[in-house]
Amino acid sequence: MKKSSVPLYEIAHARTGDKGSRSNISVLAYQQKDFALLQKQLTEDKVKAHFGFRNPTSVKRYDLPKLMALNFVIDDLLDGGVNLSLNLDSHGKSLSYWLLSIEIEVE
Repeated sequence: MKKSSVPLYEIAHARTGDKGSRSNISVLAYQQKDFALLQKQLTEDKVKAHFGFRNPTSVKRYDLPKLMALNFVIDDLLDGGVNLSLNLDSHGKSLSYWLLSIEIEVE
């Protein structure tokens, strides 16, 4: 079977939280069959590279299989957070949409 790529938003949705300069992004598969794809392809290194323009210092992934979710904790992504940042989106809510643009291989 031939593989193709789709943007992550076609197989999952995301939620974002923040604390200081740390962003917390959860990615939740719409269907059980796609959760395995997320576990295999959405690695810490891939997420860190995708946010490379923001220079995160670390990315930690937590797997939540009963929720069909992956939770990423990304350090130093928010320019100091709400009180210190001059960023238009100091909470980082739009960063979940950026993560959902990443390409995932499907069959």
